Amino acid sequence: MLATGRGVARNDGEAVKWYRAAAEGGHAAALSELGYMYANGRGVDRNDAEAVRLYRIAADKGYATAMNNLGWMYENGFGVVANDAEATRWYKVAAATGNALAQNNLGRTYFRGRGVPPNDVLAAQWYRKAADQQYAPAQDNLGFLYENGRGVMRNEAEALQLYQASAEQGNASAQFHLGRMYEDGRGVTKDRIEAAKWYRKAAALGHAAATERLVTLDKIAGK
Repeated sequence: MLATGRGVARNDGEAVKWYRAAAEGGHAAALSELGYMYANGRGVDRNDAEAVRLYRIAADKGYATAMNNLGWMYENGFGVVANDAEATRWYKVAAATGNALAQNNLGRTYFRGRGVPPNDVLAAQWYRKAADQQYAPAQDNLGFLYENGRGVMRNEAEALQLYQASAEQGNASAQFHLGRMYEDGRGVTKDRIEAAKWYRKAAALGHAAATERLVTLDKIAGK
């Protein structure tokens, strides 16, 4: 509550104090949350090595969020030497528990071929598991696979539906993809007004390509 500001004013320093107290008692979720605070410099000075240490303790206790976060640290070389194979190992363990973030990360790992051979079919399978939990980034990623026929049969209508579901949750990438589908009339009747609506939402979230498309549409409209 203190870290998120739900029901009380956000207070990262106070949140760290309570996470630390619970972590000292071996509470896995508190260990993971304390690691997150160190990884993001919230309530404490950023310390990636300490974040990794805490994530590892929580992961060894079977806490899926910590497993996923530890994978992320290995993937990006935060607090440890970057190691794609080790990142993938942790994503797999966390994904197997049903953790949507890890399922999406594992799908992305297969899509990019980092730590594993590239495999669009497996990427689609893991994105689907996360998308079925309404995880917006996975819906967007799976939509991209359907749009381009990678790992699945090409299906623009399915891509549109996935982009829509993700975009409605505020995912800027999906909002851009959805705008492009409307602009090009792919999986839906061409509608530049609807395209501009979604580009505008994505642009408001800092999506550079969406901003560029808005400028182009304005020129076409003679604005």
